[in-house]
Amino acid sequence: MTPAAPQPDTKTRILDAAARLFHEQGFNATGVSTILREANINPGSLYNLFPSKDALLGAVLERYTELLYPVVMKPVEDKTADPIDRVFALLQQYRDWFSPLEFRLGCPIGNLALEVADSHPEIRPLIQRNFDGWSAFVEKWLIEAGDRLPKQLDRKQLAATVLTVMEGGLMQARSSRSAAAYDASVAQLRTYFDLLLSQAQSERGSGERASRSSGG
Repeated sequence: MTPAAPQPDTKTRILDAAARLFHEQGFNATGVSTILREANINPGSLYNLFPSKDALLGAVLERYTELLYPVVMKPVEDKTADPIDRVFALLQQYRDWFSPLEFRLGCPIGNLALEVADSHPEIRPLIQRNFDGWSAFVEKWLIEAGDRLPKQLDRKQLAATVLTVMEGGLMQARSSRSAAAYDASVAQLRTYFDLLLSQAQSERGSGERASRSSGG
């Protein structure tokens, strides 16, 4: 007989339930009683770990940071070794995740940024840490692309632009219940990358010609 899978501990159950409910309903609309019911725990178990709902929100955001690589980035890196292809595989992954629901829920981090960034200033750094971590992976891939991209290109800024395309595309898709706006945004980004690749190729060609003419 195959042994039963171990059950998640209390903290994991709480975080799983809270993250799902904050995503589905929003932070403000989610009551503590609903989290208790969905996690199948009593109030003492919750407040022993998280003294307030705000503290629980902070822990959810910390967990998103911890899960960024194994859940979001590793599947992309496993799919392709090409660093530029990874950028577009990442964007496709988000499309695949949210399109079955007609983009109804949107990005959980983006949603929280819109909902609580003004009312919970202490939470803003945790939201930003998630965005920064996401962009850092994309920046790493862009650096790994080497001279396939123009030498003077600001790779950090381009990574931030990729994040903006993803978040903005998802927001528009959520509004329209259609992938059209998301796909159009990604297509424009692809065109920009094609221009960058072409520019870098020209730069390499110019460098090679200069080297030959100088006898290098």
